[in-house]
Amino acid sequence: MSNLRPHLLIIDALNLIRRLHAVQAQQALTPAQALVATRANLVNTCRKLLAASEPTHVIAVFDGEVHSWRKEVYPAYKEGRTPMPAELREGLGELQDAFWECGVDALLSETDEADDLVATLACGIARRGHQATIISTDKGFCQIICPQIRIRDYFNKRWLDAAFVQQHYGVAPAQLVDFWALTGVSGSNIKGVPGIGPKTATQLLQQYGDLATLLTACQQEEAPKALRKLQQHQEEALLAQRLVRLQQDIPLGFNLRDIRYPPQPE
Repeated sequence: MSNLRPHLLIIDALNLIRRLHAVQAQQALTPAQALVATRANLVNTCRKLLAASEPTHVIAVFDGEVHSWRKEVYPAYKEGRTPMPAELREGLGELQDAFWECGVDALLSETDEADDLVATLACGIARRGHQATIISTDKGFCQIICPQIRIRDYFNKRWLDAAFVQQHYGVAPAQLVDFWALTGVSGSNIKGVPGIGPKTATQLLQQYGDLATLLTACQQEEAPKALRKLQQHQEEALLAQRLVRLQQDIPLGFNLRDIRYPPQPE
């Protein structure tokens, strides 16, 4: 153990569970049967992830019943999202136990969103020069990609890496927050700048680099049309930037020693 370089595996728990449950819900099963099948599938998947990743530390991060700070500054945040099926919500405790059965501890906060907790964990270990692997299909994590942080989309069997970001957005991972500040994020009901779509956002960031430089360029008399739109809606862009940027400095209340894998006897 002491000779191994730390490698933290972070499982975006509800992202994984909801997708596994959706597969079972399509079968001719009762809600109770679907939950039992989801649990069995979760244990199997978790063991596969552990075998493939060979982590020295692992944690599954859950969303609690959080009234996010994002909701405070922007009440429409995540409005319109499909709620979790009631039987799945009621069975979350049992599914949390499935992680423990695999030797994986669970983190659930009553005050912070799972995405911010995942980012804090991953960036914290990356700052120390160690490796973190995030298991999630959520492209929002692509903003923290760096040589020490990688993201695995288990269901599509692909890495969400810098090459993926370049192919899909035409920008570098470090520019994604500003990309989404311009375009908005429909899945979270975050509005960007009206009239600026992905193609224009990519062109602007390729030319100017970041949102701060774009806002400065807006002041020029001969600013192009897209920049005039940004000038008219800069408050929305700055709000969107704040909302989509993941927090990386949440106090966690535990250290790496507590989430070693395999679990160490006390």
